[in-house]
Amino acid sequence: MDKEKLDKEFEKLWNETPLLHSDSEKEASWEEFQSKTFDAKRPKFKIWRYAAAAAVIIFMLTVTGIYFNRSPLQDAFYLTSNTIENNTSIIKTVALPDSSRVELSPDSKIVYANNFETNRKIIVEGEAYFKVKKDKRHPFQVFCNETTTTVLGTSFTVQGNVQKGVTVALYEGSVQMNVKNQNKKWILKSGEKFMYGNNIAEVAEFNRFTDFENEKLSAVSNYIMENYGYKMTIPQEYDNQRITVRINKKEDLKTIVQLIAEMYNLNFEINENLKHITFR
Repeated sequence: MDKEKLDKEFEKLWNETPLLHSDSEKEASWEEFQSKTFDAKRPKFKIWRYAAAAAVIIFMLTVTGIYFNRSPLQDAFYLTSNTIENNTSIIKTVALPDSSRVELSPDSKIVYANNFETNRKIIVEGEAYFKVKKDKRHPFQVFCNETTTTVLGTSFTVQGNVQKGVTVALYEGSVQMNVKNQNKKWILKSGEKFMYGNNIAEVAEFNRFTDFENEKLSAVSNYIMENYGYKMTIPQEYDNQRITVRINKKEDLKTIVQLIAEMYNLNFEINENLKHITFR
C-alpha cells in the first residue's frame, strides 16, 4: 500500500474515534502524528564512500599479508643497501652499525640492511667470525646458503662453500640453527659446531682453545703473529720466561695482551698502524 492510501486509512480510523476533541484539536493532533510517523525521505547511502573504505581495508590487509609472509632472507634482500667484500689476502675487520664486529676472511662477503640496528640480518658468502653485541629486542640473524643462525649475544664463525655446505662453530654463548624448509632446530652450546651439507645436518664438538703448558713466552708471541698479524716485542730478560695459559682461539687481541701484562706486571703499547705490540 502506498503512502497516500495509507494516509487516508489512518485518517478514516482517526475520524471514527469518539468526538472527545474539537475538529481543530483533531486536525492539529493528526498533523503532529503524521509528521512523526512519515519522515521526509532519507537521502540514499553514498555507496562509493563505503566501497572506498572497504578498498582501503583490503589494501592494508594485502600489504600486511605480503609483509608477514615474506621470509627473513627475502626481507634482508629487500632492504639491502650495504655490501662489504674482502678482496685482500688478510682478515678484514668490519664494525657493524649496532657495534657488533665481523672479521671477514679473504674472498668473502657480507650483505646487510640499511636499518641494521633494528633489522639485524646479515648474509654471508665465504667465511666470517662474528662478535655480536647483545640486544634482546633485536635478535641477530646470519643467513648462509640454506641455513639461518639466530643469536642474542655471542661469538661464532660461519663458513659456507660453493657446494652449499655450511659450518657454524660457536665460541661463546648459544645460537639456534635452522635449515630452509625444515621444521627442526638445533641449539648449539659453546664448543659445538653445526655442519650442514647434502641435506644432512649434524652437531659435533670442537676445540675452541689453544693451550700453552709451561712454554716460553715467545710461543705466545708467535701465536699472536700467526693469528692476529701483530708482532710482539718483550724485554730481553723475559725471553725464557715460562707461561701456562689457555686462550680462546677467537679471543680479542687486547684481552690477550692485557692478560700477559698482568701476569708479568708489564706495561704495553699497541701500534695499530705498524701492527706492533711493545711490552715494557
